[in-house]
Amino acid sequence: MAHAKNHDYHILPPSVWPFLGAIAAFLMLYGAVGWMSAEDVRLLGIPVNGPWLFLIGLVAVLYVMFGWWADMVHEGETGDHTPVVQIGLQYGFILFIISEAMFFVAWFWNWFKNVLYPMGPMSPIQDGVWPPEGIVPFDPWHLPFINTVILLLSGVAVTWAHHALLHENDRKTAIRGLAVAVILGVFFSILQAYEYSHASFGLADTAYASGFYLATGFHGFHVIVGTIFLLVCLIRMMKGQMSQKQHIGFEAAAWYWHFVDVVWLFLFFSVYVWGR
Repeated sequence: MAHAKNHDYHILPPSVWPFLGAIAAFLMLYGAVGWMSAEDVRLLGIPVNGPWLFLIGLVAVLYVMFGWWADMVHEGETGDHTPVVQIGLQYGFILFIISEAMFFVAWFWNWFKNVLYPMGPMSPIQDGVWPPEGIVPFDPWHLPFINTVILLLSGVAVTWAHHALLHENDRKTAIRGLAVAVILGVFFSILQAYEYSHASFGLADTAYASGFYLATGFHGFHVIVGTIFLLVCLIRMMKGQMSQKQHIGFEAAAWYWHFVDVVWLFLFFSVYVWGR
């Protein structure tokens, strides 16, 4: 047949998702700028200083994400994700994790610079003190250490679930492991919010505060994203959509979660322990 498929690659049909995603991202970004700006910001003559345009863009972005990923799930279920395609997806996700690692390098760079060469009234003639005066750092061996144990245990649960599915084809054990990982991820986020609520400093209080909140806050955002990622994998696995030979979504979620674990270990020892 002239149109018969004689290769292992998946040729994507035309899709509206990239176009809609670009529009949604623009609306969310423009709305965020207008919301945070003190000046009169307008789009096509309409004032956008309130949060409404940002929220519209956010909802549109979430809709595009759901629709686009639903199409990918459908592709996998219909056999379009051949072994060759799965290798491409794996490489793409590895590159994504590398880009995320570079993102955190910026925050670590900022933190190390300020710890090693703190700014003060006499800078650069004389360095300041670290932590800055008035800052009371958290004791790393109380709540931060508990959160470290929780996140590491969640990583163990993910590995347990992945091993059960990949090597033993035990779907029930994989579901249990994923459920434990999701619950621990939620606990981590709750304790992180509790820690923030009891901090003695705010985001704008010295370089210590801004560096602390940006580094741990962005990591907390990644934990929330990873928890949602694992929850989606749990729901799909309970619906029977993943098998021993084809579970690329779960594999990507496991890699992402282990990346989050490693970043937290660096944060714990550099920010909470050494940065005191």
